[in-house]
Amino acid sequence: MDDKPGLRERKKQRTRAAISDAAITLFLEHGFQQVSVAQVAEAAEVSKRTLFAYFPAKEDLVVHLLADHETELARVVRARQPGTAPLAAVREHFLRGLRERDPVTGLNDHPQVLRVTRMILDTPSLVARMERFRTGAERGLARALRETADIPELTARLAAVQIVAVHWALAQDNAARLAYGEPADARLTGAVADAEHAFALLENGLRHLPGDH
Repeated sequence: MDDKPGLRERKKQRTRAAISDAAITLFLEHGFQQVSVAQVAEAAEVSKRTLFAYFPAKEDLVVHLLADHETELARVVRARQPGTAPLAAVREHFLRGLRERDPVTGLNDHPQVLRVTRMILDTPSLVARMERFRTGAERGLARALRETADIPELTARLAAVQIVAVHWALAQDNAARLAYGEPADARLTGAVADAEHAFALLENGLRHLPGDH
């Protein structure tokens, strides 16, 4: 018996990849705003209807590259070792990502990654679309905290908002530095120091902020 569902799924994945590759190539060559959905469909040799079945909005042609990261922090919290605090698991995951140059940490200066990063940073509609991932990450992390750490809903939600915000800010800082010229190797020490400082603030709260002004 042939694996028809499996074949269909692989065909869908190939079509999705072809559309995405065609879109990124055109966007990087001509600019996101200058390329139409019709041009992407033509380059990928699919109809506009097919394109929209895979990517409901033009912005999705770019930001889907980061879609898996929407649930990443929730996965880290769920997969942590017994006895490991959620924040400690997220902290170690981020520091490991820096060492491994994971693009989600912003510390990856591969030319293609840099070009896509610059395009996102320079396109307001793409920046806005990324904010939806941030909101989804907060919801997913809050759910993981409630289910694995047995904490009240409000506590989980507030903790998730703070953790995601710190993760987001660190990655944004790194990405911006690299997008405009700083090498990843040169940035690593500062990125690690910033991450350690940020997670220390999360762990200790803000009670140690200076009171004088």
